[in-house]
Order: sequence, then C-alpha cells, then structure tokens
Amino acid sequence: MKIIGIICEYNPFHLGHEKQLRRIRQTFGGDCAIVCAMSGNYVQRGAPAIVDKSLRAEAAVRCGADLVLELPVTTALSSAEGFAAGSVALLARVCDVLCFGAEDADGQALLSAAQGLLAPGFPPLLRRELETGKSFPAARQAALERMGIPAELLSRPNNILAVEYCKAILSQKAPLEIFPICREGSYHALTPDPENPSATAVRQAMVSGRDWRPYVPSEARQLLEGAAVHTTAAGERAVLQRLRSMTEQEFADLPYGSEGLWRKLMHASRREARLEEILTAVKSKRYTRSRLDRMVLCAFLGITAGQLAEPAPYIRVLALSHRGRGVLKAARETGLFLHAGQSDPSPYWELERRWGDLYGLFTVDGIAPPGAEKARRVRYCPERP
Repeated sequence: MKIIGIICEYNPFHLGHEKQLRRIRQTFGGDCAIVCAMSGNYVQRGAPAIVDKSLRAEAAVRCGADLVLELPVTTALSSAEGFAAGSVALLARVCDVLCFGAEDADGQALLSAAQGLLAPGFPPLLRRELETGKSFPAARQAALERMGIPAELLSRPNNILAVEYCKAILSQKAPLEIFPICREGSYHALTPDPENPSATAVRQAMVSGRDWRPYVPSEARQLLEGAAVHTTAAGERAVLQRLRSMTEQEFADLPYGSEGLWRKLMHASRREARLEEILTAVKSKRYTRSRLDRMVLCAFLGITAGQLAEPAPYIRVLALSHRGRGVLKAARETGLFLHAGQSDPSPYWELERRWGDLYGLFTVDGIAPPGAEKARRVRYCPERP
C-alpha cells in the first residue's frame, strides 16, 4: 500500500482540496493511504486559522484523507523554507510520495530550480542581488537566472512552495517521490471560482457573511456551519496590548528581526495606533508582508527566535479514518512517537496550551474560554459518509 503525503492548511477545506484527494486515489488506487501534515490554529502567512484545527482536520478525513497530523506551531510559523523543511521531515518518516499543487506541475523543472537554490554558487549571487535593493523573492529569482536556470516559475505562489518542498527532499535526502499536480484557478482570487475556489475567497465569504457553502464539499460544510470564525482583526486589541507592553529585549529576541527590523517594529508599535498602521510603517521593498505578519504573531504568542528553531518533541494526531489508524499503528511500531492528543509533561505542551488559549481571543463573535487544548481529543471517522 502506497502512503501519500500532503502538506496543507485547509484554511478552510474546499472543493479544490477534495479534487486533489480524488486525483491521488485515481492515480495510486483506492487502497492507498493519504496522510496530511496540516497547520494547526496558526497558519504560515502569520494569521489565526479561520476555524479550529480539529474541525478542519475532521473535514479532511470525511472528504477522503486518512490521517491528519498537526504541524507544530513553530513549523507552521516558519518561513517558506522552514515550513517546507519541517513538513517534509515529518512526512518522510511515514510516507512514500509527496503530492503537492503547483501552477507548473513539471516535476523536473521544480527539481532543477531546487537544485539551483542548493548549489554552492547560489548564496553569493543572492547577496549581490539583495544589495541592489531587490526584495528577497525578486533577488532569488534573479540569482537563479544568473546561473542559467529558468526561474520564472518562482513568480507564482504554489510553485514557490513546491520548489521549497523539492529543496527539502533533496537536502534531507528524504526517501520521497514527488507527485506534482496542476493547481487550477488563482491562489489569491477574491471571488470564489465555482470549481477551483481559492481559500482566500472562501475565508472572505465566511467573514463577510456571504454564502461560502457552494465552494465546500457537503461533508465539510456540515462541520463548518456554525463554527466559530477567527480573524486577526477580531484579536487586534489583544495583539496591540502585547506589542505595547513588550520590552526592548523581547523585540530583539523575535524571529525575523534581523537587520534592525525588530527595532523598526518596536518604534512603530510605540507610535502607531492600529495594527495595520504599524505594519505599513515597518513594511519596505526588502521584506514581504507575510514575514512581518509572522513576526507580529510570534510577538503576540511569545515565540522567540530560539523557540522557533527548536523541533517539537512529539507529533500530534488530529483526526483519522480506519485506514489511518493502521498507518498510525505501523508508524508507532517503527518507533515514531505520534502524540495522540493527551497532555504531555514536556515544556512544549505548556506552550501549546498557552497558544491554544490565545487563539480564542481571535474569535469574531465573543471570546472563547481557555482550556481548548486540554480538552482536545482525536477525531475518529471510521466510516465516511
């Protein structure tokens, strides 16, 4: 039996995600197992997930996945490179194949770009391009082109992550085949495409009160209807309180704060009234907005650069099917410890509990009480509808 891995956020799970699961089963057979490594309550763009991670994980299993593992918060809030590296390291211990979407589903082209990024001659070329004032993405693309490697594909969001996945597989010598599939529709589209909606469009519909249900599979829709919606805007006052009360040393200890960026954030936090005004004041051509958003979210959660670099001591299981239970049992027999949802005495568990309590401050309707992590249990779906 082939075990296929997917790195995902399912923020929220929509028709395009269901299409990917169907494509995997059509290619590898109905008896393959699909294992998802999914961001929890905080996602890589530096924001709270739209709905709770257990609901999103159960939606995935009800729609065709077999096992959903939670990416540690420290992986989920890493740069694209760190996000990919942590995700690949997790799935390589369980899976045979990594499936991902890309605007250009050309495996060889993606691997070639990844090899270029890992080449010894790449870093000095990248530094030279950065010194001209280019943003990191533009400098990276220009540096690759100087090496004679077509890099235009790195101008598209899904391709960027796909190349990072390939880079992580190559650098870790992970025993994973790749199975790229074409990501149809626009990744950032604000109007939902009936067949290939973007998660951005579905989230906006959920927040604004527009009808989002046509863009979500019925099994997922039943779970998401009535679920508490979370947004950064809803928790703005809590984030501002944290930023306004931080010491200079706490700003200096933040991830992503190199080249004096932490100092700019500190001064803006002590001068500007609103979160958007702070981010606008700190933003520059050199730094992407997602980097700043992750930096601010890490500040709110109390995550230092050192903590972000530390691996989590266990893997949390969020949801599974009957087939997924078999994959989980086999993984445990090989010595891979998969934390099944009970509290753990390690310091990381205390951080998880705190981060879970803070997630409730981003709820649009009211404020959720603390204690969600302590009460959390694995969602088991033995039979799919």
